[in-house]
Amino acid sequence: MQRLYDFLRRHPTGVDSFWAVFLFGIGMLQVADDSFSSTTARMLAVPVVVAMSIVVALRRRWTRAMFWLAAATGVYQLITHTDANTADVAMLIILYTVAASSEISRRMSRTAFAIGFLAAPVYAVRFAVDQGNLRENALFVLFAIVPFALAWVLGDSLRTRRAYYAQLVERNQRLENQREAQAKVAVAAERARIARELHDVVAHNVSVMVVQADGAAYVMDAAPEQAKEALQTISGTGRQALAEMRRLLGVLRTGEPQESEDYVPQPDVEQIEVLVEQVRVAGLAVDFEVEGAPRRLPSGVELTAYRIVQEALTNTRKHGGPDAKASVRLVYFDDGLGLLIEDDGRGAAHELYEDGGADGAGHGLIGMRERIGMVGGTLDAGPRPGGGFRISALLPLKKR
Repeated sequence: MQRLYDFLRRHPTGVDSFWAVFLFGIGMLQVADDSFSSTTARMLAVPVVVAMSIVVALRRRWTRAMFWLAAATGVYQLITHTDANTADVAMLIILYTVAASSEISRRMSRTAFAIGFLAAPVYAVRFAVDQGNLRENALFVLFAIVPFALAWVLGDSLRTRRAYYAQLVERNQRLENQREAQAKVAVAAERARIARELHDVVAHNVSVMVVQADGAAYVMDAAPEQAKEALQTISGTGRQALAEMRRLLGVLRTGEPQESEDYVPQPDVEQIEVLVEQVRVAGLAVDFEVEGAPRRLPSGVELTAYRIVQEALTNTRKHGGPDAKASVRLVYFDDGLGLLIEDDGRGAAHELYEDGGADGAGHGLIGMRERIGMVGGTLDAGPRPGGGFRISALLPLKKR
């Protein structure tokens, strides 16, 4: 049954052709019947059957032309006084098709309705005059209007539903395109910001190397030990700068810093405690805990860790509610740094993360994923089982 339905949808013209042949056969059988008074009447009825069959066969391909063909055939029947035939059902079919077609203007559709509305009464009056019983056929005239009106109403209703569905599809596609465009803009903006910060980190490391090199050259003869320490510092800082530069490669920057801009040191892991204290002063209760042995990490890793904690606490303040509490946990592993930021705020509100939409894919999470991707880390973010939101991240010391 489904295959038959799919076939009919793929081949509408073939289906119309089948019904046209069927209608032609029925009409010709009626013409051949003794109901026609003479051979001349039968000959005059044959063009009507042929024309109406063509109307049904080609109603979808040339809707406007087929309607006028049906109207002209009706006029032909009035002029030649040809009796009604089963093939005249094509008038109802083409009227329905005109009303349902989105390619036909509303003006044309209303014109077709007016013609169809008048066709049955005019023919009934003409038939009654021929028979000499006009008054007795008045009730028949009224009933003859109903099929034409019903055909147009059904077609126009289908046209309206199709137009409404098309608008829904178009609107959904437009919203989807806007969502994708906003996500791309957010990713591009976040990458540009990350690239700017990493650029500052690398520039800072290079400046340190220059200062240490100048110092080593100055004390090379007088204090060899200090010169050796300076060279070791240069070596370590250079390796760190190279590592940050590798992470920087592939990131497109949308704008270069102006020459007048001053260098601002980027935050690190040690400043997370300062950040937590600032959030506490702002009114959010935050528990802060550090596990493992704190040590110096690559600047990119420390910057990423700081930004993730900052973003998470900002989200809690914005969406967690007035009584929300948060906790920040830093864990130093041998091969990386672990972050766990949790809160007990309103879970439903957290779905609108950074105003990014109800799917939880807001710009805040986009920025976090971009940052962590730059250092080769992993991120797991989502609602907590008991309410609130949880962000878990692992930042490796070496990019995977």
